Formats: sequence, structure tokens, C-alpha cells
Amino acid sequence: MAKNPVHVMAVVGARPNFIKMSALLRELTAHPRFRVTLLHTRQHHDENLSEVFFRQLGIPSPDVQLEIPRGNHAAQTADTMREFDLALNRLPLADLLLVVGDVNSTLACSLVAVKRGIRIAHVEAGLRSFNWAMPEEINRVITDRISDYLFTPSADADRNLEREGIPPERIFLVGNVMIDTLLAHRDEARSCRTPEGLGLSRGGYAVATLHRQENVDDPRVLAGLLGALEEAATRLPVVFPVHPRTRKQLERATWVERASQFGVRLLDPLGYLQFLDLVSAARVVLTDSGGLQEETTILGVPCLTLRGETERPVTVSEGTNRVVGVEPTAIREALDEVLEGSVGAPRSPALWDGLAARRVVEALERVLP
Repeated sequence: MAKNPVHVMAVVGARPNFIKMSALLRELTAHPRFRVTLLHTRQHHDENLSEVFFRQLGIPSPDVQLEIPRGNHAAQTADTMREFDLALNRLPLADLLLVVGDVNSTLACSLVAVKRGIRIAHVEAGLRSFNWAMPEEINRVITDRISDYLFTPSADADRNLEREGIPPERIFLVGNVMIDTLLAHRDEARSCRTPEGLGLSRGGYAVATLHRQENVDDPRVLAGLLGALEEAATRLPVVFPVHPRTRKQLERATWVERASQFGVRLLDPLGYLQFLDLVSAARVVLTDSGGLQEETTILGVPCLTLRGETERPVTVSEGTNRVVGVEPTAIREALDEVLEGSVGAPRSPALWDGLAARRVVEALERVLP
């Protein structure tokens, strides 16, 4: 290890963070210049959304864990800021805060760090949906604005940052660290044989996920999306791993009891490897997840995004994604086109090659004093 290593505090808090940070931690811990402290805010409390990812992705146990109570976006952000600030009082001074993605933990810890004069590196910077009703959009924009080093997954993200006045010397196009993890674990995931365990034929079913506030908290929108899934189930089996906050809304709408009648199979959240295997063998994915838009692009699986926009347009222009909105008629028409068409070969946007995390670490080595 270098005589005076750079102390990097890496923050995770929710499922998408673990997937992205896995590759970054592997590169950082192998580099003699960096010393890493891993802090877990526990934004996700569910075992299947948290601890199982540490085991399957080989992430070391966190050096520090916070205990953030459940709450809405404002309460969760405020509680995380308070607890993270207290944690910094008892920890060795960090030279750099490393955050990923757009969850509440990312924004909360970045706000505390910038007020303490700690440099911030944001991985997956520059993504924009241009929809200010999305809490994640607010998290992205503010985190980017206060970060010192911005690592982007695609050229459109660079352009977004430049339009917002971010100096070009702070922007680094590195590729997609989530894809690093996917490529590293794809063969291992296949050995899980998840579809077979569920009695499904590879290539013969749909995977659905819903978790975004604007979809699951609005009864009218949710009813339309559930109706679309019921209709899809008349064409092929639909498996629906259910996020805990989504399950509460389904129970409130008394839809859990109806699902099996219409051929929609509800599952508890799956581990990373099991879910990757399930998605990689699907005929089509219907989702409001940003990460799934990226993963299906690399896997060559058609993806129908159940939102009015995407912050990942490269998955449409260079991938398998289609943004279809939330109206049942539009979803049905898009699904018909997918099922009646042929599946194209997987496509890889520039730098989505499994080496993005290495580029991040190489750039940090160059720019950090």
C-alpha cells in the first residue's frame, strides 16, 4: 500500500448501489493508492434487497452501518444526513466520498460531505429524465452540481452536464459500471437455473417489475398497469418479483388475490444472480426500472419501459428498450409487436465492456492530489 493512501469512503444504501459499487470496490481495493471505508446507510432494510447482494456479489461487510428508519423521501433524506454527519465525527477523515446512482442515500451523504469540504466523485452522473416529478431526478441533478468528479455512462450524459455548466475537465466518460457486474456474473447466474425452478421455459415468459412512486402510489395509474399485466398474461406467463413498497399497494388494491387468477405470478424479491438469470432468459421485460433498461440492452432482451420518459436514452437508440408509457392500450400494442417480431442480437453502447470501474479508478489516480 502507498505510504499515504487516498482514503475513499464508498457509500451504498439500496439495491442498485450494490450492483454498481461491487465493480468499483474490486478495482479500488486492488489498487495500492487507495484505502476504502465502506458505509451502508441501510436505505433498503429487506434481506432480499440488501444482505443477499453482499454475499452474491462478493462485497465485503460494511465498515460502518447506519440505521435509517423507514419513511418518505424527505424524512429518509433528512435522517440519513443526520446519521451520516454523526458517523463522520467518529471516523477517520476521508479524502473522497464515492457515491453512485440516484437514491436518497446518494444525495444525503453528498450534501453532508460538501459542507465538510470532502471531495465527491459521482458515478453514473449526467443522466436526465427532465421530469421533476421524479424524486430521483432531483437527487441526480443536485448530486451532480456539488460533485467534483463526474463519471458518466454515455455521451448523452456528458452533453447534459455541459449544458448545465459543468466544466469539461470534471467530466469523465467511463462507461457503465452496472454492466461490469453483469458481465462478471452472467455465467454464474445461468447456473442458478431460476426459470426451470419456477417451471418456466427459457424464452417463453415475461418479467414485470414496478416500484416507482409515480406508478405505484397513484391508484389510477397502478390499476391501468396491473390491467396491462393481466392482459399480457393471456399471451404468455408473467412473473412479477414484487418490491416491498409495491406489495403494500397491491394488497391495498386487493390485487394480490386476483393475480394468480389472471396468470400473473407474484414473487418475493430475488437475489442478484437469480434475478439476472430470470431476466436473461425472458422473452420480454415490462418495467419502470432504469437499471433493467441497461441490463436488457446488453442481454438482448426486449424491454418495454412503463414510463413517459427515460434518463437512459442510449438504451433506446442503441439497445432493446422502448418507452411505451403507462396507458394499457399502448402497452398492449408494444407487447404485440415484440411477441410477433424476432429478437435481435444484443447490442453494446460504447464503453459498456466490463471495464468502466477500471476507468473510474484510473481517472481518480490521475486527478486526485
